[in-house]
Formats: sequence, C-alpha cells, structure tokens
Amino acid sequence: MAIVWIPPLLRGLTGGTVHITVTAATVRDAVAQLEQQFPGIQDRLISNDRLRPNIALVVDGENSKRGLRHELSAESEVHFVPALSGG
Repeated sequence: MAIVWIPPLLRGLTGGTVHITVTAATVRDAVAQLEQQFPGIQDRLISNDRLRPNIALVVDGENSKRGLRHELSAESEVHFVPALSGG
C-alpha cells in the first residue's frame, strides 16, 4: 500500500494523523480515498481538476510534474508540500 504523508497544515482535517496508507493506482485515486476518510481534504489539495498551485507533489523522493496522473506503486511515498512564502 502506498503511504501518503499529510503536511502539518492539513492535519487538522485528519485529526492529527501524519500518514495514511492507501491502495491507489494514481495520485488522483489517493486523493479520492483521502476525501472519503477526511471530507474536505480534496478541496485543500485540488482546484479545477489539478493540484492547487501552492502545493508541490513529491513521489518517491522526486518532485513530480505529472500531478494527479502520477502513477503509484504499492511501495510509493506521496508528499504534498505546501509552498512557503515570505518576504
């Protein structure tokens, strides 16, 4: 099962859970499973059928440009990384 790591900013939606295991073929499938368990998380990750522009996707240690279409294996680790800003 793939592991999805929940960033600290979204853990309020997961009751503090740090990571979730999912059976998913793609990142889109993983987000759908997260939404079933934690309603509202999908809206924080996706907008207009794409990852929000302030969310970077890292799969198996690599920055992904495939977004929701990124294929997952049973051993995949998925990280949604919120963009940092400041000035």
